[in-house]
Amino acid sequence: MKVAIASDHGGYELKEHIKMIMDDMGIEYEDLGTDSVESVDYPDYALPVAHKVAKGEVDRGILICGTGIGMSIAANKVEGIRAALVHDCYSARVTRQHNDSNILCLGGRTTGFNVAEDIARIWLQEQFEGGRHERRVQKIMQIENRLKD
Repeated sequence: MKVAIASDHGGYELKEHIKMIMDDMGIEYEDLGTDSVESVDYPDYALPVAHKVAKGEVDRGILICGTGIGMSIAANKVEGIRAALVHDCYSARVTRQHNDSNILCLGGRTTGFNVAEDIARIWLQEQFEGGRHERRVQKIMQIENRLKD
């Protein structure tokens, strides 16, 4: 699996921590920035990750800003993206199993490192269950297609 990861200044420290977790898990990743805690605009980092995921250049993405909200809103504007803002382990598991989320969004100022680490590990390891959930994900994709027209 290959993951694209990015953050704004509010998520920079958590991004660096999550990269260490992926190293420990043997997961290949591409860091698309930012490289410091200097103020930047989260859409400038959300969109490159979302486009890489949507194009299949990477398998999944992780985006981190202060709350995770801005990143999730921006990423979900890209067709084919199912970015999930996650605050707990149960949601991390279910968003992969039931929603086939392809981008994990976290809040660097709202989620502690230990919880974020658990969330990331679960989200990276879980697989989509398909079955009845596939029908629902297909309906989401149909909504995207109708909105293009």
